[in-house]
Order: sequence, then C-alpha cells, then structure tokens
Amino acid sequence: MTTSSASAVLETVEQETGPAPQWSVLWLHGLGADGHDFAPLVPELVRPDWPALRFVFPHAPVRAVTINNGVRMRAWYDIVGMDFPTRADSAGIEESIVQVEALIAREQARGIAPDRLLLAGFSQGGAITLAAGLRRQVPLAGLIALSTYLPGAAQAKAHLAQAATAQPVFMAHGTGDPVIPLVHADQSARVLGELGFDVQWHRYPMAHQVCAEEIRDLGDWMARRFAL
Repeated sequence: MTTSSASAVLETVEQETGPAPQWSVLWLHGLGADGHDFAPLVPELVRPDWPALRFVFPHAPVRAVTINNGVRMRAWYDIVGMDFPTRADSAGIEESIVQVEALIAREQARGIAPDRLLLAGFSQGGAITLAAGLRRQVPLAGLIALSTYLPGAAQAKAHLAQAATAQPVFMAHGTGDPVIPLVHADQSARVLGELGFDVQWHRYPMAHQVCAEEIRDLGDWMARRFAL
C-alpha cells in the first residue's frame, strides 16, 4: 500500500492486486472517514481469477459540516440540514465531482480507460458516485453505491448525460440504516431505473455498514463486469 499526492488530484491510498493493473476501482469513503477506511476490504472482495486491479482510495477535503455543529472533518460536501431533498450542499457536490473527474483522468493517463474503471462509494462517497455517474459523458465500467442515496433526485433528469445510462449500477442498503433511511435509497434506485440505468438493488438486514453477504453479491456483480 502506498500514499501518493499530486497538485492536480486529491491525496490517495492505493493497493494493486497484481503487476500492471488492467482495471481500476476508485472508492470514495463516507463522512468523517478517510481513504484508509475501505482499504482492508480489498482481500475480502478480490477473487483469484480476477484481472489485476488498482484500488484508489482518495481522502476527501477537510471542511466544516453544518449538521455536526460546524466541526471540521473530511467530507465530500456540507450537510446543511435534516431534510433529504435539500440537505446536500450543491456547490460542494459539484466541487467533489470535479475532483473525482481529475482522479479518473489520472487513471486514464496511467493506462486505464474509462470502460475499465469502476467508481464506488459508501454513504457520502456513494452520493458523489451517483451524482458524478449521472453526468458522465464517457461511460465508466460501472457505479457502486453503498448505503447512500442520489442527492437532488428530483432534478436528476436535468443533469443526465446522454451516454450515462450505459453504466450499470450496484446499489445496496441496510433495512435498519438510521443515518440514511431505506426509503431515500429506494427512491434513488427507482429514479435511476426510470432514467434508464440498469440498477441491481439489494437490501440487507443491517444498519449503516457493510456485511459479508453484500460483499459476496458485489463480488458477483464485479466479476460480471470483468468478464465483459
């Protein structure tokens, strides 16, 4: 594992599962965490017959989070209130999308084409994954959104890029999630499906977390992407 940074991109933690990676997985952490948060998941997820992968775990910028009394922490955007349709700071979301696009461009410069890159995220990171995927002019290999929702779902059609729906989506959520209630994730999955995305939607008896069954199902979904 290495930690790297460049002036044009966020600082990242990286893991490669073999020499000369053929695919990249760009994975965004949740509120208050950092790029190290999901790195331990790699050995549980990766399968022996998969191609060599580069996992890239960026650190979100540190910013004040209104809902947490203005405490500064790593966050992809500010959360300004409890009302889900309006809680996400739209300027922060757009800023994070630009930063994610810079990381995607860096992977392309390192030899990984967009159709060999999976964009993943948990909670806040998942919200950015879906928001960025909605706007992608050049489709990625797929979008992975765990314990999250699509911010601004009511306006999603206005942001939809013509080619974006070519990206398959894996969404998973806990039925007892107290942070992002299931109803908001369910609505997001429905909106994405109505827009034309191929959404594989999973629910698990858990809170705001990941579970072994979820990792197994995600691995099955990723294996199908690699097989293509």
